[in-house]
Amino acid sequence: MEHVVIIGNGISGVTVARHIRKNSDKKITIVSAETDYFFSRTALMYIYMGHMKFEHTQPYENSFWKKNRIELKKGFVETVETASKTLRFAGGDTLQYDKLVIATGSKPNKFGWPGQDLEGAQGLYSKQDLDSIERNAPDNKTCKRAVIVGGGLIGIELAEMLNSRSIPVTFLVREDSFWNGVLPKGESAMINRHIKNHHIDLRLSTNLKEIKSDENGKVKSIVITETGEEIECNVVGLTAGVAPNIDFIKTSNIETNRGVLVNRQLETNIPDVYAIGDCAEQRDGGIGQRRPIEAVWYTGRMMGEVLAQTICGNTMEYKPGHWFNSAKFLDIEYQTYGWVFAKPRENEAHFHWKHDDDTKCITVCYSTTDNTFLGINTFGIRMRHETFDRWLTEKRDVDYVIKNLKEANFDPEFYKHFEKEIIATYNNQLQTV
Repeated sequence: MEHVVIIGNGISGVTVARHIRKNSDKKITIVSAETDYFFSRTALMYIYMGHMKFEHTQPYENSFWKKNRIELKKGFVETVETASKTLRFAGGDTLQYDKLVIATGSKPNKFGWPGQDLEGAQGLYSKQDLDSIERNAPDNKTCKRAVIVGGGLIGIELAEMLNSRSIPVTFLVREDSFWNGVLPKGESAMINRHIKNHHIDLRLSTNLKEIKSDENGKVKSIVITETGEEIECNVVGLTAGVAPNIDFIKTSNIETNRGVLVNRQLETNIPDVYAIGDCAEQRDGGIGQRRPIEAVWYTGRMMGEVLAQTICGNTMEYKPGHWFNSAKFLDIEYQTYGWVFAKPRENEAHFHWKHDDDTKCITVCYSTTDNTFLGINTFGIRMRHETFDRWLTEKRDVDYVIKNLKEANFDPEFYKHFEKEIIATYNNQLQTV
C-alpha cells in the first residue's frame, strides 16, 4: 500500500490528508513536532484573550484521526534522504515514505538583533509561542510593559492580546505609517490613529537596536536605534514578518530558494516530493499578481485540496482565483478583494471614502483606460466575498460596482446609512452621473 507522509499538521497538511483519505485507501502519516492534534492557528490570540480554550481551537475530535486511518507521529524531522525515501528524526528514529508532502509552514523572521533569543523575546505563530507569552505576560504585574517590533498583521494581533490584559504596549514600526507597503495612504493613516486611540504607544520610523538581558537571561529592556532610548519591558514581540520553515531541507537535494520550489502542480524537483502552504514557493513566479510565497490560511487549504487530487491520480494545477484576504485591526474588520496596491500603478486610480467616525472606509481600485473594477479594500464594513469574486470575473466597471454596493453588503440593515454617502462622494470625486 502506498505510504504518503506529510510533514506539518497545519491547515495545509491536514487538508491534503483529509482529501487523500476521501479519494483513496492509501496509508497516511502526519508528522508534527508542535502539537499532538491539528488546531486553528488563527485562533491562538483568542485563547490568550479568554474567548476560548485551546481544545475549542481543534476542529476534530481526537478520535477523528484513528477513525479516518490517519496516523499521527510526534517528532522533529532533521533530514530528508530522497534517494532512499527516508526521514530521519531528532530522536534517531526513521520513517520510510512513497510520497512526501512538505507542509511545515512559517517561522518568525529574526534579523540578528542582539538578545533576540532571550526568554521573553518571541514571535506569535506556534502553540509554543502562546505558552511562552502566557508564562511571561500573564498579567500587568509580571509584565510591566511589552514592546512589539514590526507593524504587520501579527504585530497588531499581539498588541490587541496584551491590551486585553491591560499590559502597556510600545509598538515599533520601521515604516513612517502602519503597514503602508500594503495599505493606501488614507487607510494606513486611519489605522495609525486607531492604534493610538487604544492607548498603544505607536512609534513610527523606529527601529530596534538591541534587546537587553537581566541576570537570569530574560528580557529586561530594548534600545531604539535612532535615539538610543532604552525602554524597560518584560516581553518583546518579534513580528517583523515570517519566512518559510525549511531549514531541515537545506541539506537535501530538494531545490529551495526562500521556500521549497514547486511548479503549478506543487511538485518539487524530486519525483514524489511536494510542498504546499507557507513553505512552498512558486518556481515560475507568483500566479497572476500573487506573490511566489503565499503565507495565507485559505491558500494553504486550497493547495491541500488540489495536491490531494494529484496524489490520487487526478493531476491538477493550483489555480487560486481572485486574491482575497481578511484581518482585524483591533476592533476594525478589514477585507480585501482583487488588487488594491498601496500606490496606484500605471493606468490605475483609487476612489477613497471614509466615514466621519474614522473607523470605516473603503478604497476601490479601477483601470483609468476602461474603468474596469480591479479591487476593493473595506474597513469596518463587512462585504460578501462571492459578490466581489463574481464582479471581478465579469470585469464589471467601477460605476457598476459603486452603484450596486448594497448587493455586496453582508448586513444591509447595518450598511444602508453609508450607501448614499459613498455614491455622493464618488459622484463628486469622479463627476460621473
